[in-house]
Amino acid sequence: MSSAGRALPDVGLVVAARQGDQRALDDVVAASLPLVYNIVGRALRGHADVDDVVQETLVRVIRYLPALNDPAAYRSWLVAITIRQVRDWETRRRVALNRDAGLDAIHNVPDPASDFAGMTILRLGLTDQRREVAEATRWLDPDDQELLSLWWLEETGEIDRNEVADALGLSPGHVAVRIHRMKEQIQSARGVVRALRARPGCPDLGAVTAEWDGTPSSLWRKRLARHVRDCAFCGRLGTTLLPIDRLLAGMPLLPLPAGLGAHLPSAAAPAAAAQAVPPPGATAAPAAAPTAPGAVPTDGGGGPSVVDLAVNRPRGLVPSLAAGVAAAVLAITMAVVIQPDDPSAPSWAAPPSAAPTAVATPSAAPSPSARPSSKAPVAPAVSSARKGVGVWNFAGASQALANSKASWYYTWGTQHPGISTPRGATFVPMIRSAENVTAAELARARAAGPYLLTFNEPDMPEQANMTVEQALDLWPQLMATGSKLGSPAVAWGGSDPQGWLDRFMTGAQARGHRVDFITLHWFGADFTTAAAVAQLRQYLQAVYQRYRKPIWLTEFALIRFAGGGPQFPSQQQQAAFLTAATAMLGQLPYLQRYAWFGLPATDKDRSGLFSDGAEATVVGRAFQAAR
Repeated sequence: MSSAGRALPDVGLVVAARQGDQRALDDVVAASLPLVYNIVGRALRGHADVDDVVQETLVRVIRYLPALNDPAAYRSWLVAITIRQVRDWETRRRVALNRDAGLDAIHNVPDPASDFAGMTILRLGLTDQRREVAEATRWLDPDDQELLSLWWLEETGEIDRNEVADALGLSPGHVAVRIHRMKEQIQSARGVVRALRARPGCPDLGAVTAEWDGTPSSLWRKRLARHVRDCAFCGRLGTTLLPIDRLLAGMPLLPLPAGLGAHLPSAAAPAAAAQAVPPPGATAAPAAAPTAPGAVPTDGGGGPSVVDLAVNRPRGLVPSLAAGVAAAVLAITMAVVIQPDDPSAPSWAAPPSAAPTAVATPSAAPSPSARPSSKAPVAPAVSSARKGVGVWNFAGASQALANSKASWYYTWGTQHPGISTPRGATFVPMIRSAENVTAAELARARAAGPYLLTFNEPDMPEQANMTVEQALDLWPQLMATGSKLGSPAVAWGGSDPQGWLDRFMTGAQARGHRVDFITLHWFGADFTTAAAVAQLRQYLQAVYQRYRKPIWLTEFALIRFAGGGPQFPSQQQQAAFLTAATAMLGQLPYLQRYAWFGLPATDKDRSGLFSDGAEATVVGRAFQAAR
């Protein structure tokens, strides 16, 4: 087992960094950098954005380290943050590909100098079968590259199975199934690699590869693996392959690029930093004084700190940091820290909330004219840009919205009367029905932001209640706002051929109307968590396969609509579903946003999150923790 990966940073070092010790923070970043670099590099397959994603990860690590509740869990926390940044990068890339379909090649070109399999072979000096394993990873399905990055580190002793499961949001059993499938793909790819390298080679293999451009891909892996499996000559080549696990055991992390590795502190630095932790009751040393604007933080010896080199180096500096956020990065590198109870810390960084209490008695049904709370809402600890909630006014709505940690919300209208938008969150307007397509409403929608939700459940008589033709006739007025338009949000049947949404999308295409993303509602009648999550995933997948557009899930919960009125599961069942469903949604690259139904918890709306501004229900606490 590699000592480098599992021994550093130790708990004392993390504690010192949390308390504002700049040198300890440098050492924590230095010790974390190889692990982050290896996860990101392999997951992105050496894409040119590897440096940027590593940089974004370390920015978040430094920003939220003081809020880490358990220093002993630092490595698991680090891996989880890294995987989240990888997934966010993949989501942004897929959105860009959907937006700029003609530029696919530009978005998907790996950096020729950063091919991670090639660097692994070259810089670890791999030979023979270990080299073949590294080459075989190029042939994996894109979805398995993220898993590969973690499994490789598990096999080399850097992380354990529970850390892999936590990072992926899956159970260890589910992880085992996925790893088994991935290993089978690598094994088949090893046979392909060996067959392609054989000299003299198989004469029949040349005919199979006549149209291949030489670029490894999952499609060609399957085609060539079929030949290897059925060919007596190629099949014999794979009879001496050793198990992958044996080949990877004991393999170290891939060394950092020289430009980063040259600035790492000496091995003695972590021990010295650990000794800097003050004894219980002692006052921690104050954080470094702010540096003059534009100055480069140093490690105390006149050179730039490891933190600065990691998150503020010129090469690979992400545009979002270069334009307008450089001051924030400088603040981070100057050891400006947040306290563990800082409400701006994300849920994965903050200390756990108090033990669940009994659900409070729901308040009376809200009134649209209720006055806003005079207390300004606390800035939310947004844990995911996807996470949102449907809101209608009730006593304490503004504070509840802030406490929910939602990054966006909507009110089924173009305004949010009586509801204050918390700092860090955004409001998304909606044109709810045909009667709302007026000059005044459209102007408010245009002013409210770049996105516009449209016609709420037009397939339901008690909601927008519109025909497809009505919606299509009004659509040019919505397009004139210049906003990115979501499709009408049907109550059900989004994937049905000749359903309301299908006919609308067909008509929109025929008329040349623009629809930027699909908006859906989903309410599960099966209160068993696993079954409900599977049904929701299947529905979203079916809709995506039909329209191939990003999806916003703007209403969802477990509610069984029956003749005697809606039936709700228990709070514990609803919370379990919310937790599992949001974890699943976070793995869908085409799912851009989701919104729970809804914020208020009343006798009527028992899927709600808050009974008043401050008291979250069991479901509300699950939502706060969701990513």
